[in-house]
Amino acid sequence: MPKVQVNGIELFYEIKGTGEPLLLIAGFMCDRSYWSLLLPYLVSQYQVIRFDNRGIGQSSIPNSPYSTQRMANDAAALLDILGINQVHLVGHSMGGQIAQELALLYPQKIKSLILLASLAKGDQRFNSLIEAWGDLATTIDLKLYEKLIFPWIFTDNFYSIPEMVEQLIEWVINYPFAPTAHGIYHQSRAIINHDTTDRIQQIHCPTLVMVGQQDILTPVKFSEQLAQGIPLAELQVIAHGGHGFLIESTEVVTQAMLKFLAKFQ
Repeated sequence: MPKVQVNGIELFYEIKGTGEPLLLIAGFMCDRSYWSLLLPYLVSQYQVIRFDNRGIGQSSIPNSPYSTQRMANDAAALLDILGINQVHLVGHSMGGQIAQELALLYPQKIKSLILLASLAKGDQRFNSLIEAWGDLATTIDLKLYEKLIFPWIFTDNFYSIPEMVEQLIEWVINYPFAPTAHGIYHQSRAIINHDTTDRIQQIHCPTLVMVGQQDILTPVKFSEQLAQGIPLAELQVIAHGGHGFLIESTEVVTQAMLKFLAKFQ
């Protein structure tokens, strides 16, 4: 798998499928593998570009401050190296924050935008939680860490199948490119410091804002703020989804994405 040098780091990426370019940006503590369940639905129609943000996976994990703007510049540099002028852009959670910055900094590169379970700015409860998660990574092992975080990510329905939770935790802790403590810390601070509330009205590409009704981490009110602030945005609330609806409700989320993207073919 290829790596490129961007902004003083190595960025790991992969491309699959053919068609118009579709760039996927993953969220906090997640590398490109977080999109794996969606990939079969997408690669038949699009050239799907996935990469590991700085601080995670097989990309560099510098022990220095990150920001969503800096990570947006990483993504833009990757597109330049690949010779891709314009993409459909999708971001989940922190990836949606990065996607907002990418759309603001490089509007000419973005044909359409999909923001999944994301936000313009965290409230005090959200920021306090993310700050604690950033600090906690240095004090406990990864298995206990995931056990503490998962209830914020997945719904009661997911937890009604205990073996699903255990299998996912085991997958995470055995993953060869598991998150590091300092990568988690610096990504957490990028999330907390992100604020596009006074700038999202400058995003002028067609935008789909999607969130799970049962998302307790980035609740519906965050997506409502995005949809109300972005001029060409539409809001879709997934009835049975939580923050992890890419895993729990893969087909529902993907079909909604494809329906939106079909408008531009």
